[in-house]
Amino acid sequence: MNNFSEVQKFRQWWLWVLLVGVLLVPVCITLFANGAHPTHVNPTDIIIGAAGPILVIILFWIMQLRTKIDEHGVYYRFFPIHFQVLVITWEEVEKAYVRQYSPILDYGGWGIRLGLGGKGKAYNVSGNMGLQLELKTGKKILIGSQQPNELNELLGQLVRAKILTANAIKA
Repeated sequence: MNNFSEVQKFRQWWLWVLLVGVLLVPVCITLFANGAHPTHVNPTDIIIGAAGPILVIILFWIMQLRTKIDEHGVYYRFFPIHFQVLVITWEEVEKAYVRQYSPILDYGGWGIRLGLGGKGKAYNVSGNMGLQLELKTGKKILIGSQQPNELNELLGQLVRAKILTANAIKA
């Protein structure tokens, strides 16, 4: 049986335009506060004003969602938020299926999100496809993926290996 592995990062162009725009705001405010000429501005003020946005940019650059799925379960980690890999074994899963979702309407955006109306928790970086897990405890977890076809193929392999039932992979 094949394993599934995926690493996703925040690399959307619009996100980086937004983050750089957020960085420019405190720098511009510092440069032009009270009509000051840029040559009379203390460089330390610019560094202090830009430090927070620069840290956020660095965080987004290193942030990644790592997913691994094998015959034992689903392993995922949203680095650097999670310090260790989180595991959901197949014994805990009632249903597992690939589905399309609306990141904004269903979960309020990307990242680690809590869905509205009992949709559960989502871990996503980009796109609108993911592995929906419904646990026997009633919890729901969606893990975003850029490889929905590969996920469906792996779920089929899990059914053929009798790790999951055919009913468990239907929405």
